[in-house]
Amino acid sequence: MRYFIYLSYDGTNYHGWQVQPNANSVQAELMRGVSTLMRRDVEVIGAGRTDSGVNASLMVAHFDTDAPLPDPTELTRRLNKLLPQDIAIHKIVPVIAEAHARFSATARTYKYYVSNRKDPFNRHYTYRCPFELDYEKMNEAAAHLFDYTDFTSFSKLHTDTKTNNCKIMYARWEHTADGGVFTIKADRFLRNMVRAIVGTLIEVGRGAITINEFCKIIEKKDRCAAGSSMPGNALFLTDIEYSEDIFI
Repeated sequence: MRYFIYLSYDGTNYHGWQVQPNANSVQAELMRGVSTLMRRDVEVIGAGRTDSGVNASLMVAHFDTDAPLPDPTELTRRLNKLLPQDIAIHKIVPVIAEAHARFSATARTYKYYVSNRKDPFNRHYTYRCPFELDYEKMNEAAAHLFDYTDFTSFSKLHTDTKTNNCKIMYARWEHTADGGVFTIKADRFLRNMVRAIVGTLIEVGRGAITINEFCKIIEKKDRCAAGSSMPGNALFLTDIEYSEDIFI
């Protein structure tokens, strides 16, 4: 029997989602907790791989059991009690055997938070930008993301992906009193893609490059042509979408 786990986490103390040697990860903590309660080794597969320091207000993962869980709500409660304070389980739900947390996802949404002022209480979750930004221009540039599918220029080099094509469904900045929030939704994302897009859009917003140059960067399909990858602490995975027919 397969189950989806809906969870959130503060990525500050983790080297990303994925299990790795000599470093703590969210996946490792979750597998440790589920395995302890199930009294056997349980593999937990996530919907994606958030990088070191990146947060998730919503992540989805799946695991398998030999028999249906008698009470998923009780398992949720016990798992929350066992896991660290910076990881929270929201619910555990049954899905069809073919459902996959990663490959069944139809869309993912990320938000990146930028602040224009020093804030000691929110410093771990925003990027303090030292520049005055033109959010209107950044939105004009972001609108051109819909014109492309190959985002090699915004991908980390030497990854194991077979294609760098993505379908972006939404990309827009919201200008707030304290700074701005960039929201982007796509069917899939490449490694470091959101942080590289944000870094390049900020180059547009501070006047370092033009909107036309932003488009040329995408067309070059060269990571070295794009802007810097932004710090991970201000990035949040906020939503993962699935077709309703995979849920039982």
